[in-house]
Amino acid sequence: MKHIALMVSVLWALGCGAGDQGAEGNTALLQDPKSDAIKQESPADFTALFATSAGDFKIHVTREWSPRGADRFYNLVKNGFYNEQRFFRVVPGFVVQWGISPDPELTKIWHTANILDDQVKQQNKRGRITFAKQGQPNTRTTQIFINYGDNLNLDGMGFAPFGEVIEGMEVVDEINAEYGQQPNQGQISGRGNSYLEENFPNLDYIKTATIVD
Repeated sequence: MKHIALMVSVLWALGCGAGDQGAEGNTALLQDPKSDAIKQESPADFTALFATSAGDFKIHVTREWSPRGADRFYNLVKNGFYNEQRFFRVVPGFVVQWGISPDPELTKIWHTANILDDQVKQQNKRGRITFAKQGQPNTRTTQIFINYGDNLNLDGMGFAPFGEVIEGMEVVDEINAEYGQQPNQGQISGRGNSYLEENFPNLDYIKTATIVD
């Protein structure tokens, strides 16, 4: 139980169309989280393809599960926010987490771009994807995680899954876990990928994340 409590506290610590969309990124739109163009409503159902150094996997999002979470994820993927990001927390049996920009200036912009909470309608079962958050309400921003196990203890804490891996879960399982939770989020936020490349050179990473339907 002590181990589970530690893992949960880490999650609380910082949450802080047709064809492929998002491969090139849209730097201009990502500079303004308050813009209507970056707050579009997502389709009722859509799929995102993550091409990574470990292989490819697909996430299917059902907006009804977590509308605000689905909208935020859709806009971030569509505009290339997750491209070149490292999987900085990989805890087998628990979660794999990412969502801090390689660009410290972009991280600074999105750090306080919170979205309101959604009702938890689905359980945090293996393969489901969820936004990380702080210990206070309405603190989801850009960080997300995929559940490696059935982390049902997260359900009552306000972690609302918005989709699930439908292809390539074996790839997700193989994401490099040698560094565990060692990478420091403050350092990642302040220095971007240069900190990770210098200190954790074997981290797997996202090449591109795109909306594919």
